This record gives sequence, C-alpha cells and structure tokens, in this order.
Amino acid sequence: MANENIFSGLKVVDLASFIAGPGAAVILSDYGADVVKVEPPSGDFWRHGNKIPPQPQSDVPYQWHLANRNKRGLALDLKSPSAAQVLERLVKWADVLIVNTLHPARKRLKLEYEDVTQWNPRLIYADLTGFGEQGPDAGLPGFDITAYWARSGLLSMTRDAGAPPTWPVAGSGDIATAVGIYSAIVTALYRRERTGRGSYVTTSLLAEGVWSASVSIQAALCEAKFFGLHDRMHPANAALNVYRSSDGTWFVLIVTPDKAAVVADAIGRADLLKDPRFSDPAKLTQNMGQLTAILDEVFSSQPMAHWYEVFNGVHVTFGAVRGPQEVIKDPQLQLNEIVVPLEGAGGKLTSTISSPIQVHGVSKTPAKRAPGIGEHNQQVLEQLGFSAAEVDALRASGAVPDLKGHQN
Repeated sequence: MANENIFSGLKVVDLASFIAGPGAAVILSDYGADVVKVEPPSGDFWRHGNKIPPQPQSDVPYQWHLANRNKRGLALDLKSPSAAQVLERLVKWADVLIVNTLHPARKRLKLEYEDVTQWNPRLIYADLTGFGEQGPDAGLPGFDITAYWARSGLLSMTRDAGAPPTWPVAGSGDIATAVGIYSAIVTALYRRERTGRGSYVTTSLLAEGVWSASVSIQAALCEAKFFGLHDRMHPANAALNVYRSSDGTWFVLIVTPDKAAVVADAIGRADLLKDPRFSDPAKLTQNMGQLTAILDEVFSSQPMAHWYEVFNGVHVTFGAVRGPQEVIKDPQLQLNEIVVPLEGAGGKLTSTISSPIQVHGVSKTPAKRAPGIGEHNQQVLEQLGFSAAEVDALRASGAVPDLKGHQN
C-alpha cells in the first residue's frame, strides 16, 4: 500500500470527553491528522472507565487507548482566566475543533461557535450533543445508553417478548455516533475546499439512535402495523430466527423465500415444503411456532461446524453468536485489518480496533498509545508560539498544570 496520509497536515483540537467526539478524532488521526487532546488537569473521566463495573476490569485503561490513540495530550484548566489565550491560539492553529461540553457551560467558557470563529473563520466546529440543539431537552446531559439507546426506541425493540429492557453494550451508540460526527467533519472539509468557508456541523446521540432505528421509526411515521416483540418460540417468521446447535452455539439464520427450497433440502427436511401446515401462506403464519419447534429439533442434532458447512454450501445468510473472547480469535479480524498492533500501551494491550473505514491504496497511521495527562504540554505550547516565560506564567496561574513527566 502506498504511504499516503489523506489528512496529513490537518490540525484537530479534541476538546470532547468520553467516546463519541474523541472517536471521531481517532478516525482523523488514523489517516494522518495531527490531533491535540485537551483535557482538564484532573484528566478525562473516561481514563478510569476500565475500573467501573460492568465494564470489563483491567489494570490497563484499554478503553482510553481506543478512544485517544495517536493524539498529543494537553492539560488545560478552561476555568482559569489565563486559559483563554491558550484556547485562542489553539483555535487559530486548528482546522477542526470537536466539542461536547453542555451548552450552558460552553457559554460560560466562551466555547460557543460565535466565540471561537471570530479567531478562525475557516474553522470546522464539530458539536456533539445528547438530544440535539433545540427543544426542551436540548440542555440535558446524555450518554449513549440514555439518548442513543433508550430515547430513540432502540432499547425497547432489542429484547424478547416478556423481557424487560436490558443493558446495551457499553459505548456502542457512542462509537456509531463517532462515525457520524466524523462524516459531518469530512463533509464540512469538502465544503471548505470548494468555498473557503468554515462550518458549524453537529449531530446528537438521539439523532444517531433514531437513524439506527430508522426502519422501525419510519414504519411508525406511516402508521404501519407492528408485530410484537420477538418471541423465539413463536416468531413472526421462523425463517428469520435464532437457533442452537448441539454444541450449544446459538446462531442467527436468515432464509429468504428464494432460498427456502434449497435450505429445506440441505437440512434433510424437504418434506416441510409440502406439509399443509407450512405450504399454505395463511396456515404458515398460524403455525410458525410448530415450524420453529421442528427446526429446533433439526438444528440441535448437529454441532455448529456441521451447520457452518451446510449453510455455506447453499449460500444462505447466517451468523454464529460469539462473545468478545471468541471474536478476537476470528481470523477475519486480522486478515481485514480490523484488529491492528498498538504500540506502547503497556501490559497485555498490544492490539487495538482500527476504525471501520478503509481506503484502498492508502495506509493508516500505525496505532500508538494514547497520551498521559498533559504529556505534550511543553511541546504544544511551544508550537503555539508561547515563550518560556509565558509558559511559566501559565503554569503559575494554574491554567496549565506543572506536570513532572506524564501521568496516565
């Protein structure tokens, strides 16, 4: 692959916390952008996510490296009056500013779009909120579990009939939203190439959640008739269901009508196509539970390896349900550069998840560990043009902490 970095020379200031905003900056960094991660002297709270149940426990802040690899770290107390001069120079330096501070606090810190673009009209200002910029809940804090999952309707639908809402996979909505805000930034950069003008771009966890649930939300908009929550034993469609093999592996099976005959033959039950309970569409709808019971018996008779060969042989869509410890052993991950080496994180963390976008002919920046708190203070401040005396004054004022080395 050619050694080309698409965003080489692009300067990004990441003022966002937790996952979604920083995740967008990671994608930019994967393609060569120079990203400065700005956090308070105490550090971003997400540095400690590896210690908060129910997150998997580890002495290595694995989730911090995932959301902040390849960045330089600057610790800055935005509440200090002296921090304003650092913020101004950062904005003048930057092409992209990513922020997710709640708007009331943003106003107090003079971080709103109108505040910062007076310094840099070409700036791409990327704003991430929980519930959008308008409406009665615009000022509410939101995590992906509340805004992306619960408020969007996703959480109500990702459960079986009779079961209460469950706890979704941590960060999953944030990571999806990271791709959304990245897309908004890239769209604005393209606009700037054409017009020379900066942009204010935004998305919200709610908007991204509704977009993810949009097939069902669109159905609600036209008052479509909904089936009830999925009931595996009495599904709306036995051909789109979850089954278990003899070795205990659950798998998702999707048999489209054009594949019904060949699948029935492949599993040794061609007789089902002529069974009066299932051959008539009206009766089939009434007897989905009976068909599911038959298929349960068939699929529980052989291990997953057998069904893998059977389904592949007839090119039917299926997917074995894997846990995280199994997923990392999947050869598809390394062969497709989904998992890549990570340099310098320490401990057993030697690999990381690459961003999901690949551009053929372009190699991504090799993944390096996330910065410690304020690790690059001196370097970044000097790059912004602060003299040694000015840096000392910033430290004395408390705007920039006086750190000995870097802190993880």
